[in-house]
Amino acid sequence: MTNAYVVTFGEIMGRLVPPGNLRLRQVMPGTLEFTFGGAEANVAVSVSRLGLPARFVTALPTGPLTDACRDELRGYGVDVSGIRVTETGRFGLYFVERGANQRPSTVTYDRDGTAISIASVSTYPWDDLFADARWFHTTGITPAVSQLAAEATLAAVKAARARGVTVSLDLNYRKKLWRWKPGTKPGDLAGQVMREILPFVDVLIGNEEDAEDVLGIRAGESKVDSGKLEIEKYPDVAAQIAEQFPNLKKVAITLRESFSADHNNWGAMLYDVVSKTPVFAPMDDGRYNPFEIRDIVDRVGGGDAFGAGLIRILAGEENPTDEFALSFAVAASCLAHSITGDFNVSSFDEVMALVGGSGSGRVVR
Repeated sequence: MTNAYVVTFGEIMGRLVPPGNLRLRQVMPGTLEFTFGGAEANVAVSVSRLGLPARFVTALPTGPLTDACRDELRGYGVDVSGIRVTETGRFGLYFVERGANQRPSTVTYDRDGTAISIASVSTYPWDDLFADARWFHTTGITPAVSQLAAEATLAAVKAARARGVTVSLDLNYRKKLWRWKPGTKPGDLAGQVMREILPFVDVLIGNEEDAEDVLGIRAGESKVDSGKLEIEKYPDVAAQIAEQFPNLKKVAITLRESFSADHNNWGAMLYDVVSKTPVFAPMDDGRYNPFEIRDIVDRVGGGDAFGAGLIRILAGEENPTDEFALSFAVAASCLAHSITGDFNVSSFDEVMALVGGSGSGRVVR
């Protein structure tokens, strides 16, 4: 296993959630659950929990929230030396209403003027941050925050590529965030910016909607809201993405079939660009057979858990097979759906147990 760091870059925020399945208007004024979360920080925590050294890079304002946040990340074994503490900007927040049955979960952002959104490119000493790195991960959320954050993301992937660091990126299209260029629609802005960043990426991760929303590539007649996906179409989606960005080595697409807020099918595909070969997981007797998750505890951060699981195997194992890497990633994410909060705190052994078929939920004594 490598001792080199997995470095992630993005915004971490305070996450505020009403107790249980209550809605914000039912509890305000009142008590909300406060934790920390954010896509790239989620990956760093999960990678660390799964056994690889991880470093998280961001900009946060000086103050007690930042102190508490750094302590929380340290507690999960994440190296916080990459956090730039600034005298300007604020700490971002987001509010989550947990869905139930036919009512979906909703996210409301409060992140205008945050430290990372106003930090210049020169804030981050990438040569130092990548000196002992093997892998770099970021997402499409970070450049959606502001033009400066987009410029910092582009500088980061370029610096990683220059140092020979493998780069992964989760497209993570967030239409509520791509608003920083007046007169340009969110989807158009996302497409413009991500097409500048993607030529420096080795491993691309997306879900069943990202390819269409950001790159205009659709998987047949798949309708994610109806719980229907044309699974056989996704290798072609990955091939079309690879044609546009020949630098890519692998394309991973998570496959979520949503029947309700509590009931999803969950699996994924990993496409090797060189061999033009797709693999799917989970598999049962040679056929794709997704995890059926009937009582979702918290799905926010599920995709990040998948990315972390994929990175853990591709960066941490000697000559891993795509089948094993994908099976591990899907299992890690499946377990994340059972854990409250953004962070997937599942261990390597717990994920391996699910990979091996131990999914009954029986008490382990």
